[in-house]
Amino acid sequence: MIRILFIGDVIGHPGRSAIVNALPRLKEQYQTYMTIANGENLAGGLGITPETARELLSCGVDIITTGNHVWDKKEMLDYINTDNRIIRPANYPQGAPGNGYTFSQGEITVAVLNLSGCVFMQPLDNPFRIATSIIPSLRERTNLIVVDFHAEATSEKIALGRYLDGQVSAVIGTHTHVQTADETIFPNGTAYITDVGMTGPIDSVIGTKTDLVINRFLTQMPVKFEVPKGDVIISAVIIDVDPFTGKSVSIKRIQEIVTSNR
Repeated sequence: MIRILFIGDVIGHPGRSAIVNALPRLKEQYQTYMTIANGENLAGGLGITPETARELLSCGVDIITTGNHVWDKKEMLDYINTDNRIIRPANYPQGAPGNGYTFSQGEITVAVLNLSGCVFMQPLDNPFRIATSIIPSLRERTNLIVVDFHAEATSEKIALGRYLDGQVSAVIGTHTHVQTADETIFPNGTAYITDVGMTGPIDSVIGTKTDLVINRFLTQMPVKFEVPKGDVIISAVIIDVDPFTGKSVSIKRIQEIVTSNR
């Protein structure tokens, strides 16, 4: 078996610091082969920059996936083409910078495919059809395929997971920042969870200062969201995959608290 660590949406400086401090230990503790992290909220809670991406990659993250906030920082428009370890949803229209999938470096090749949902999200290309068009070419190179499905609607996530059951090793939901308790192995060997959760401040509303979010709900007035300081929860899953068949045999949720040093 090979073991893959998938870390949920990393939020701002607190999330990055928690990963930098905890990832070496987590990799040793769980004896992981590779690490994937969703990084669309690395820079101040919204977006990703070259500097914040390099911080994660330098501490042991192998591949960074993203989502609907991938273009929030203009620096990524050009940079994403220079580093194939950072990917964006594959169902952006033709002409968008970057790639929607990539392959790991190492003895055993793992493909990582990034998709965005369309329900309550941007009206991108249909993720079901895009997956159908891309996966055969990925399987020509490897049968180990992990999908980050960055989506809002639970039904859309479960539907895609079942649609791809047996075609990919795992479908891991991101975006909503709250870890769900429905991790499972579908009948044909695809590991699934609706949302892996976030890696960000515990004392927050999905990674944002609580009072700012409450005020927005009370007044319906726009506010600039900020990432609070404090203790961080690392949310992730561990997936065990048979490297010969590409089928998953187990998926386990992880949540760890990293105490803030400031």
